[in-house]
Order: sequence, then structure tokens, then C-alpha cells
Amino acid sequence: MPRYKLTVEYDGRPFSGWQRQANAPSVQAVIERAVRAFSGEEVTIGGAGRTDTGVHATGQVCHVDLSRTWPARTVMGAINFHCQPAPVIVLDAEEMHEGFDARFSAIRRSYRYRIQNRVPPLTHQRGLAWHVKSDLDADAMHAAAQEFVGHHDFTTFRHTRCQAKSPEKTLDEFRVYREGEFVIAECSSRSFLHNQVRSMVGSLRLVGDGKWGPGDVTKALKARDRNACGPVAPADGLYLTRVDYRPAEVDIQLKKDWQARKAAPEAEDDAEL
Repeated sequence: MPRYKLTVEYDGRPFSGWQRQANAPSVQAVIERAVRAFSGEEVTIGGAGRTDTGVHATGQVCHVDLSRTWPARTVMGAINFHCQPAPVIVLDAEEMHEGFDARFSAIRRSYRYRIQNRVPPLTHQRGLAWHVKSDLDADAMHAAAQEFVGHHDFTTFRHTRCQAKSPEKTLDEFRVYREGEFVIAECSSRSFLHNQVRSMVGSLRLVGDGKWGPGDVTKALKARDRNACGPVAPADGLYLTRVDYRPAEVDIQLKKDWQARKAAPEAEDDAEL
């Protein structure tokens, strides 16, 4: 059964998030309906990240299994045709090696947060950026953001309903810079907690306003208390921009190892790759 990797772009405004829901529109449901429309197959796609309501993507990744082999360009074109008029587009499709999984093969996820920093209200960027009127000090925000880099307990900066087993994450990079009237925050990690990026950006906005300094960010981080977090930034400005993956040979070997464990008499019935 061939597996296809799909790189997806979408405007998150009409959706309750990535994950399919019974009574609300989702990006996952749009793509699954599109696959069914062209292939006749009922499929469940796997995504690299479960973006929340209103969050956008320029580089989300998912995988889909089909019963027959199609040219990758045919898969991409057919899904794009049947996704219309929803604001969801497949940017690239690729038939993948055995063992690839859009979620579990990922080694890094990257997000960008866009703040439109001006006094006049937003027009074209409404719903696509966070509107902040006060003049932000992007350099101060960048300096404070370095407090998040490395391995930390991010209890302060995750949603109270976050389902992750551990609040500890390793942030690889966090950049904040000005681009005209926009302040851009970019961060990368193997994985993130629920609301982590928006929580960190909301606190950094306080730094940009001069209400917090880097020491206040450190204090909030060490508090391990959700009440120590600054205001959470809105979903409008958040984009999943890129997902990086481990080499194919690693996936293939892990798949072989998993199959060997499953075949062994002492293997657990619920062993996972």
C-alpha cells in the first residue's frame, strides 16, 4: 500500500483546527473528503502537528495511504481540485519509503508568529497577524527569547488542558526580529506543548512593551506555574512553517526492528514504532 507525504498550506480562519471533529470544520476533514472524491477510498490521514482553531500553516505535513499507486503529481492535483473552495492547498506530494510517518518520523517543527506593529487597524492582515499598537522593541524581545532556548520545564507556558505526558521540552532556536512594521518571532523544536508558542510570544510582547525584562521571563519559566505566564497571543499570527524529518534509512531500519519485535513470542500486542 503506497504512502504519500503531503506538504500542506492553509488559512486557519474557517477551521476549528487541524484535527477532524464531529461538529466543526477541520483541515483534516477537508483533505480526507478530497482524497475520497478522487480515489473512492475512505482514508484517515496522519498529520505532523495538531494546529489549533484559527492557526495557519505554510508547511504542515501529513501522510495518506492509498490502495493503488498514483503519480505524485496526480495525487497533488486531484486533492487540490477537490479541496476547493476551502482555503487548503497541497504544495507538494511525494511517495514515501516504508516506515515514514508524518508525526513520528519528524525531528523538528518550526513555527512563525507575525505581529503587525502599527497604530492603524488591520485590513488585509486581519486574522493573519496580531495587531499590536504600541511600539515594540524587537531587539529586547529577541534577547529575552534566548531564555527559552534549551531544555526546560515549560509548565508556565502550556495550556492547563495540555495532554502531553511531560512539560519538559528542548527549544532549539528562538529568533525575534523586525521586518518593516512587522515583528516576527520564529522558533523550532522537536515538539511543542499545547499553546506553548502563543504563550511565549504573549510574554515576549510584555518585554517589547518595556513591562518585562529578560529576568521576568526567566522568573516566569522557573515558576512552573501557569499563573506566571503573560497574556496568551491570539491564534491569528501563528503559522506552522516547516517540519524536518530523519533520514529514510533510519525509518526503514526502525520499521524492520519493530516488525522483528512483533514477530517475537514475547512481543507486546500494543508495541508501537
